[in-house]
Amino acid sequence: MSETRLSFKEMCAKFEVTPRTLRYYEYIELLAPEKDGRARFYGPREVARMTLILRGRRFGFSLEEIRQWLLIYRQKGTQPQLEQWLSLADRQLADLTRQQAELETSINDLRALRETAAAEIRKLSEG
Repeated sequence: MSETRLSFKEMCAKFEVTPRTLRYYEYIELLAPEKDGRARFYGPREVARMTLILRGRRFGFSLEEIRQWLLIYRQKGTQPQLEQWLSLADRQLADLTRQQAELETSINDLRALRETAAAEIRKLSEG
């Protein structure tokens, strides 16, 4: 792999994404690789953007939110982008915290129901 530019195949391998995913990210303007004929090459900027995209997806942000956030840097610079990031992060943290509480409730309910079923089996076995 070249340190300055990655081929399409190398980019897919580096980030463990399908060619379809990489083409889609280009289509929705998240990535803008250099093109040489039909070949695509990804430089450090695109590698950094892909890292941010995948991290954003892992945190639960939509591709449109990520696209808008990346646009802010180009249009307005670092500080507005960071301010937007804080707003997005706060919203997502609140949502994830709510989901965590819901999961905790579901886990506790399922454990209690399981214990009730196990106790019922023990009673039936004894009887």
